[in-house]
Amino acid sequence: MSLRRISWIATGVCVALLICTCVASAAEEANSATGHATELFKWINFGILAAVLLWVFAAKLPPVFRANAETIASAITKATAVKAEADKQLAEAEAKLARLEQEIALMRVSAEKEAVADAERIREMAKSDAEKVSLAAKAEMEAAERAARMELKALAAKLAVDGAESLLAKQLTAQAQESLVSGFVASLEGRLN
Repeated sequence: MSLRRISWIATGVCVALLICTCVASAAEEANSATGHATELFKWINFGILAAVLLWVFAAKLPPVFRANAETIASAITKATAVKAEADKQLAEAEAKLARLEQEIALMRVSAEKEAVADAERIREMAKSDAEKVSLAAKAEMEAAERAARMELKALAAKLAVDGAESLLAKQLTAQAQESLVSGFVASLEGRLN
């Protein structure tokens, strides 16, 4: 029902009550004429007041109530949208939290694999470096050995030359020297011809 229809019904009820009171007043007219007039004016005053109140409620308040209802409806709509967004964010947060444990487990597995791979790589590098150091030390020892042999040969040759020189100096006398030089000159003279 519309508010206008309700106001007409209320007005009709008031008029009916007024008529009933007038009839009841007429029945009691025998009591007193002044009391009857006073009561009649009270009922007319009530009717006027009721009509004014109905007119105010019917004419002025429906737009206010309608605006208030629209404000409440828009607030409810906004609250529903905000609640839906909050529920969506809550669901996303719960999903992220659930995935977080899986991501942490994957990170741990990945970190362990990387640690094992790094340890293996470091072992291989240490092994490779040890082999390089071993090869370098071996090459250095071989070079030192060759240098020592060459030095030893040079020392042996020098000692041999020094020993031969001292032996020659002891065994070679002036007469032996002269015989060697003469034999050498004679061999040269025989070749020229």
